[in-house]
Amino acid sequence: MTTLTLFLPCAGGVEDYLADEVHGLTGLVGDELLTLRGGVRVRGDWACVLRLNLMSRLAQRVLVELAHAPYQGEQDLYALAAGVAWEDWFTPRQSFRVDLTAQASPLKSLNFATLRIKDAVADRFRQQAGGVRPSIDTQRPDVRVQAHLTADQAQLYIDTSGEPLFKRGWRQDKGEAPLKETLAAAMLAASGWWQPATRSVSPLPLYDPCCGSGTIVIEAAQLALGLPAGGQRRFAFERLKGFDAAQWHAIKSEAARACSAGAEGQNGLKSAAMRVFGSDVAHRMVDFAQRNAARAGVAQAVQLRGGDALQRLPPSDQAGVILMNPPYGERIAAAGVAGAGRGREAFQSGTLARQRAGAAAADEVNAGDEFFARLAAHWKSHYAGWSAWLLTPDLKLPGRLRLKESRRVPLWNGPIECRLFRFDLTARTPRPPQPGA
Repeated sequence: MTTLTLFLPCAGGVEDYLADEVHGLTGLVGDELLTLRGGVRVRGDWACVLRLNLMSRLAQRVLVELAHAPYQGEQDLYALAAGVAWEDWFTPRQSFRVDLTAQASPLKSLNFATLRIKDAVADRFRQQAGGVRPSIDTQRPDVRVQAHLTADQAQLYIDTSGEPLFKRGWRQDKGEAPLKETLAAAMLAASGWWQPATRSVSPLPLYDPCCGSGTIVIEAAQLALGLPAGGQRRFAFERLKGFDAAQWHAIKSEAARACSAGAEGQNGLKSAAMRVFGSDVAHRMVDFAQRNAARAGVAQAVQLRGGDALQRLPPSDQAGVILMNPPYGERIAAAGVAGAGRGREAFQSGTLARQRAGAAAADEVNAGDEFFARLAAHWKSHYAGWSAWLLTPDLKLPGRLRLKESRRVPLWNGPIECRLFRFDLTARTPRPPQPGA
């Protein structure tokens, strides 16, 4: 058995949850599983690579490290890449691309560094394959090579995932700026509704009152049913040399058996359907969510309804968990009032345009304050005993809600630093009667 060094990148703030998930999926501990900034490092075999690609809900990719060394300039990167036996991984008839990330690298041009690594891969094939080299395809390559540079160290990886792992394969209907599935899974882990280390979910109901195209509730329903995250997509490792289709089939069959056993242990789909709920004020988005849920295999395991978050009553008699990425800006205003005239302003200039833009921004803030104040009042009236978790880049959100948070968890949504706030909802306190009333 060949032991490989893997790196699984993830969003900022997710590293500890990802380490728990990898432990739950593989049983690895100690030096075999190290939590680093921006991901985890794993020591495992090829079956581990396949299983993590199929099952991980928090990793962005599964990368196999092929070489690492100190460097000072682009020629060092060329030498490092030229020393890798790329011919063991793919053929000159396949296409490839190189992606490079860097942290505190002294190099002046990362584009030139990327080019030198590409040249080294191509030159290696020319030498090993009688002058034949693979072609470059930046859009749909057969193979992706990943390089990462620190201030003085370089790592080279081959990407076994291909498309990033947040692309589960079921999302075809979506609205603007949908939440990534990996971030939705991180929210479920941070809230405690999902325990990655034990691969278990809470018996409490889960409700997203602004569900959009259904990302959070579909992730939750798949977890409740034990469905693998990547069960409906293809992976780059299927195009690499030495791919063992029988081994891959066995791992997928193992996951399917675990899913069936988990569903039976929870009384099947009915149990999951009793505790995963979503709604959205836009019926078009509810339609999107329903179609996505059907493709994800959870149509019978999640209840989706239309309705305003300011009006909908609890979907369950049992108090549970509200988990949402709340609307902001123009999404808050009814019928797009806050965004009215935004298109016209693009064609204007000067003081008048700036005044109108400032007024529109003020309208959005006012609309947001009103929305959140009404939302908190609605929750106090109808959701006593529930806990509400809201992901937002707005650090002033507790003030807008007029609620005191009990927890705040840092999470990154791409380049945007966010907080996942927890609010423990209690009933509205009745005002004491006024003297003489």
